[in-house]
Amino acid sequence: MTSPAEWGIPDAETAAEADRFRVLYVCTGSVCRSPIAERLTRLELDRRLGAGADRIALASAGTWGHVGAPMEAHAATVLTEYGADPDGFYGRELLDEHVIEADLVLTATRDHRAQVISMGHAAGLRTFTLKEFTRLVRAIDPATLPEGGVVERARALVRAAAALRGWLQAPSAEADEVYDPYGGPVTVFRHIGAEIHSALDPVVTALTGVPARH
Repeated sequence: MTSPAEWGIPDAETAAEADRFRVLYVCTGSVCRSPIAERLTRLELDRRLGAGADRIALASAGTWGHVGAPMEAHAATVLTEYGADPDGFYGRELLDEHVIEADLVLTATRDHRAQVISMGHAAGLRTFTLKEFTRLVRAIDPATLPEGGVVERARALVRAAAALRGWLQAPSAEADEVYDPYGGPVTVFRHIGAEIHSALDPVVTALTGVPARH
């Protein structure tokens, strides 16, 4: 099984102490889109929750993951420009255990979503493209989510989004896609980084109940 450290959870913590809401980001190579999404999410969680940010654990994987590879240099540049930390990242191939352990899987594209769901593990109700999840959480009344701990709130949010999915369709197929910048210049990575950053803002707000500070 995946080690706690791969979710950013110290190995020394017991299972009870390590109760986390786990978000898995999935793209193709696990060196461009998913690391950008993971590290931008960590940045925003730290800003909004402080010490409580560790209640949400994050990880990335790729359907054709560059196992052990660092993130693409342009992806690291984009993260640095946002104030996020690109260090210590390595690519992983998507495995069954990653899907089993995740409370929420956010993919770059509909093809990635389909691949995750095809793995089984009752993943359909907790797997969305990032932009799809953004669209759904925008439609959820925050007052309907529990005001207790962030883990309880996050799990309720996923259930609510899954219930809405059949009622709130995308305006077009492309609306749910984050396209692959791999091999492109840094300007393309900046464009994709901006798309991901914009999509993540309402998601992190909904997960935490804390809006961004502007």
